[in-house]
Amino acid sequence: MQTRTLSRELALFVLGQCAERERSSAAQDNLETLLQKALDSLMQHWREVLDHCAGDLEKAQQSLLDSELQDGSASTDIAAVRTHLRDTLTGAEQVLNGLSASLELPRLLALADQEQVRQEAMRRIQLVLKSRQDIDNQLDGVMEGWRLSRLPRIDRDILRLAVVDLRSMNTPASVACSEAVELANRYSDEQGRRMINGVLRRLQNATA
Repeated sequence: MQTRTLSRELALFVLGQCAERERSSAAQDNLETLLQKALDSLMQHWREVLDHCAGDLEKAQQSLLDSELQDGSASTDIAAVRTHLRDTLTGAEQVLNGLSASLELPRLLALADQEQVRQEAMRRIQLVLKSRQDIDNQLDGVMEGWRLSRLPRIDRDILRLAVVDLRSMNTPASVACSEAVELANRYSDEQGRRMINGVLRRLQNATA
């Protein structure tokens, strides 16, 4: 079970480094190189989120200063401060969760059966790249007024890997969906988690 979970997460990292229209880039590059590129991209993402958090903190501070200079608008200013602080805490939580997961994967890989993990990860990657158009069409069929292409890249890849699990890896549907949601909890936001959960539920119903 741990091997499957690790291979899926490793595959998610590597898929993020493959161009959307390419089919063979994962086979052309060394897995360690692709993983390092993925980790570098994640770190850059977390830096950007932290920068955004810093901006929210500055806005909260400015709102507090403004409330000290104005009369009769304290409630409005306090509401603004709360909003900025809530956004900051949400962003910081996302960064901490993401950094924890990003740092945990290399450690777990070192403890696990690396060759088996790598082989399963590469199998998942190749299955996605080989059948990406068919997978995307299947997902689009259950999006209900939405398009897969409008989702963030990491959400698309989480869904693609779930489809591979369901139709090619003989993974029980409940397990495939549960682990896809777990990936979304680590690397997506609240809207992404809801979307992924809903799409997978409809996909299960459509293929039942």
